[in-house]
Amino acid sequence: MSVCTILHVEDDPNDAFLVQHALEKAQVSVQLRLVADGQQALDYLAGTGPYNDRHSYPIPNLMLLDLKMPKLSGFDVLAWVRGQKRFGDLPVIILSSSEHCEDKAHAQRLGADAYEVKSPGFECVVQRVLSYVTTWKTSLEAPPKPAPNGKTLQSGP
Repeated sequence: MSVCTILHVEDDPNDAFLVQHALEKAQVSVQLRLVADGQQALDYLAGTGPYNDRHSYPIPNLMLLDLKMPKLSGFDVLAWVRGQKRFGDLPVIILSSSEHCEDKAHAQRLGADAYEVKSPGFECVVQRVLSYVTTWKTSLEAPPKPAPNGKTLQSGP
């Protein structure tokens, strides 16, 4: 089995560091790729520009996505991802500082698999993300389960 690749789309270096540190501390064997804005996320996923080498920038098995970012928002990225047939089954976890019910509902309508609010206790959120990562990494070995709506989902914890 190949190494699980996670694309982390985050413009705050502190939040990016916390996720990276937690993955290292938990000794979760993944390949973490970080991009700092929505346009870089689309370029990475499309394999364009500096991301055209798929050996160095493989298609991710999981995406951690912030909502409030420069250039393109996480909503824009999520809408694009769900509009691409080849990424229809890509699990996307939203990591946002927004506690607005409208943002969560909008992310769910666009096809987010999970929504986690960054809070002052962000370490707790990171632990939940580790739980998702472990679950999805393990599920890569099993065939995906069809959801009632026909979309293939991997269930998180």
